[in-house]
Amino acid sequence: MSDDIFKGLNKQQIEAVSYIDGPSIILAGAGSGKTRVLIHKVINLTTHHKVDPREILMITFTNKAAGEMKRRIALTQKKSLGYVGTFHSFCALILRKDGIHVGLNRNFVIYDDDDQTSLMKTILKEKEIKKFTPSFILNRISATKNQLITPDRYLKLFSDYSATQVFELYTEYEKRLKKNSAVDFDDLIMKVTQLFIKYPSILKKYQEQYQYIFVDEFQDTNYAQYTLTRLLGEAHHNVTAVGDFSQSIYSWRGADIRNLEKFESDFPGCKTFHLEQNYRSSQKILDFAYKVIAENEGHPILKLFTENHSGEDIPIYEARDEEDEAFYVSSEIERLKDSCPYEKIAVLYRTNAQSRAIEESFLHYSIPYLLIGGTRFYERREVKDVLSYLRLLINPLDELARERILKIGKRKWDLFKSAYDELKTNVEEKPTLSLMESVFEKTGYLDQYSADDEEDYARLENIKELKSVASNFSHITEFLQQVALVESEYSEGEKKRKAHEGVRLMTLHQAKGLEFAIVFIVGVEEGILPHSRATEDYFQMEEERRLFYVGITRAQDKLHISYAKRRFLYGRRGEGVKSRFLGEDGSILKSSDEPEI
Repeated sequence: MSDDIFKGLNKQQIEAVSYIDGPSIILAGAGSGKTRVLIHKVINLTTHHKVDPREILMITFTNKAAGEMKRRIALTQKKSLGYVGTFHSFCALILRKDGIHVGLNRNFVIYDDDDQTSLMKTILKEKEIKKFTPSFILNRISATKNQLITPDRYLKLFSDYSATQVFELYTEYEKRLKKNSAVDFDDLIMKVTQLFIKYPSILKKYQEQYQYIFVDEFQDTNYAQYTLTRLLGEAHHNVTAVGDFSQSIYSWRGADIRNLEKFESDFPGCKTFHLEQNYRSSQKILDFAYKVIAENEGHPILKLFTENHSGEDIPIYEARDEEDEAFYVSSEIERLKDSCPYEKIAVLYRTNAQSRAIEESFLHYSIPYLLIGGTRFYERREVKDVLSYLRLLINPLDELARERILKIGKRKWDLFKSAYDELKTNVEEKPTLSLMESVFEKTGYLDQYSADDEEDYARLENIKELKSVASNFSHITEFLQQVALVESEYSEGEKKRKAHEGVRLMTLHQAKGLEFAIVFIVGVEEGILPHSRATEDYFQMEEERRLFYVGITRAQDKLHISYAKRRFLYGRRGEGVKSRFLGEDGSILKSSDEPEI
């Protein structure tokens, strides 16, 4: 065999590429070159072992990753692989061909999030159910489908306070989908799995078609995705699962870290390879990351090393409050901007609500930024709703504000109108925060959001962050003026900025799979990272630690950590406590060491 196939690979990568027949797990640490390994393994199969490329199936978790795989494989292969794409796109292809066996018209439509929400709103309205939001019910249905649970089995498995109504809504939702010849994204995987179980001959057809299977980001698979993989792979056992226990951060959307462990038992003779050489980060960043993740006991941990430079110490900045923290980030970026372009710098945070202070600081100091996977703070739906109520209190002629409140719902509009005179009389006397609380009380605006729903919870966090801003203004007009000025500053900056420029702002979850020369992780304190909801749950706490680890390992050259001694959190100002994840590591920069900007 020619050694060309192994050119540029390290010893661990060569071992993973060389293993051809049988199941394998490739535990690939952050920045360890897993994509290169997958591509070289494909080349090894097709070039040296004469495997027909059409027999190879490669599953990724994003269309972007699939596109990159296709592009790089095309450079080395004359023929395309059997299929390269996401679980959902692969299953859609199967259902177009064979979905008729599970009651699907070949021309079925796939409902996106907006379609699903619209359909559920209609169902809830018809049934006159007001205590559940569409997102709450749809999230319950999604979680159920990811466990391959059909409506007829639902009540046999769940008995909580909402089970009966969720069952009724799930049943009706499925009826409407069938009537509309439609499926949602969870159906794509669920129905293919049902198809394979019910019709072994169809399963066998696809098993013969795809004799070599690669699944990337295996730690992010849910039960349905795992079951589908197991069914497809059980004939030939040539399945390669690529993943990293330490980067499992999506349990809230059904991902099960235990799937990597189940794989070994379901595929006897499975061989495991470790990719531990990192090509991204400095050794000091890797050492810091290991000290953080080594506290986890529930899963194997890779100890990454690099031949890159040792790098700089990781500063941990102790800020007075969230505004001082934002100032620190801004000042450091200004200091570094001549040596590093803005677009190679990222600011990461645990929740979207944390972006507000950073955004305002960046606008003040004219630092361009791009929000990744999110909406600017003052443009978020719930924030604009609350601002519209306040605008009407000082200006009843504001048609845009009136139209927005009317869209929230007639009942809340009527409640606001009936309380208007009372609220109006307090405009001059009450501070902004008190007025805001009064609006919530009189209109019941917050009742539409459930703290048990992930999306609703995020919206409630944004409202609480808005309350923190309001607490700084004694009069409502001053507050609304400040908001308008912030938005004006953004608009002016937007006109001057090229589309690709700007520091990247995003949550830690959104940073998965990305890398930056310089990374700031803010709000590393108890109640934020780890999140308050994880403090009494061992498994959630381990996932929070993994989330921090993922953020750390996005950094190539420089990493900055910060936390605040005081922060307005969950609607009130309180003392901040340094996160347990930090331990005693890092050189603490006190807030008195204020850099100049």
